[in-house]
Amino acid sequence: LCVFAHFFIRVRLPQADPYLFPLAALLAAFGMVMIYRIDEELARQQAQWFVIGLVFFCATVLLLRDHRALERYRYTIAAASIALLFLPRVPGIGDRVNGAFLAIQVGPVQFQPAELAKIGIIVFLASYLGETRDVLVRGRVPRLSLKHFGPLLVVWGAAMLLLVFIRDLGSSLMFFGGFLALLYVATSRLSLVAAGAGMFAAGAVFFANTVGHVQDRVSVWLDPLRPQVVEDEGYQVAQSMFAQADGGLFGTGFGRALLELPGGGLILPAADTDLIYALIVNELGLFGATAVVMIYLLFTARGFKVALLARDGFSKLLAAGLTAVFAMQVFVIVGGVTRVIPLTGVTLPFVSYGGSSIVANLVLLALLLIVSHDARRDTAEDRGGVV
Repeated sequence: LCVFAHFFIRVRLPQADPYLFPLAALLAAFGMVMIYRIDEELARQQAQWFVIGLVFFCATVLLLRDHRALERYRYTIAAASIALLFLPRVPGIGDRVNGAFLAIQVGPVQFQPAELAKIGIIVFLASYLGETRDVLVRGRVPRLSLKHFGPLLVVWGAAMLLLVFIRDLGSSLMFFGGFLALLYVATSRLSLVAAGAGMFAAGAVFFANTVGHVQDRVSVWLDPLRPQVVEDEGYQVAQSMFAQADGGLFGTGFGRALLELPGGGLILPAADTDLIYALIVNELGLFGATAVVMIYLLFTARGFKVALLARDGFSKLLAAGLTAVFAMQVFVIVGGVTRVIPLTGVTLPFVSYGGSSIVANLVLLALLLIVSHDARRDTAEDRGGVV
């Protein structure tokens, strides 16, 4: 299927970046192997979701002939994305995952709307910042009107609501981090980025001291081995630390991690989703886990290269934003497992189990390839050759 999809890309988007899809396919194949090692049935389901994701991938490439058309619907896309974020709090369909309102349940299918919402929000921000970048670059910060600060305030407010209302620290960090990256690409003004980062930090500190579940998450992050929490709220974090320490430099060996106690209790809970990176470190060691991170870094580098090659502002910001939010998602989950930041419910792209994540990231990849094809084609036409 991956060979067919790659052939389809070369025919439909011949100028697209030749490395992005193979890197994503490599990560997805590795993820399926890791999941199969945990649970054969989950691996089969993941393979089914990957096929569904490829269908959405091909549909995006076929139907979206010009990605710039998305600019015309930016406000509709933004409204739909925000609605998606808050769907998990709707009674009857909302479903809690590890204490956070992350998913909706429609019949037998569970879906995490934030995965698709991240793409819509980036499309909106790329369009809006592309239109207002000149004012943001030339204007002094104190003189900028609400019209120009509006998106910053709206995204900040959405991030804070995600933190408190949805209890999703991971998506909050991912969205706001991606927004700050876009803001810098659009304006090259560190003052605006610093202001945004300061606003997020201030809001996070405030809620960490006033909102119960945020306090609990931070407390577990700071000291997961306390006797009061190590067998309860801190169990996941503590077991993740032990698993990584046990892996050492070279790992215990593929398939040799002990996931369950003889009585059936889980030693490493959520090993197929939140803590799959801890399992990778345990079985493949620091060197193996670093190799996985290097693949993500290569993907990120190719994504930013697409942004550099793009000729118009919207395309440049769209590619940079999609790449930034992808990289932030990797940072949030790897940082959570290694205790750089509090552990969240965000999945490791293409590797962790999760249908919504696979589908959304393949759509994200399709958009990147479309932008890449258009950018390289335009450059080739200007030079009278092929890039």
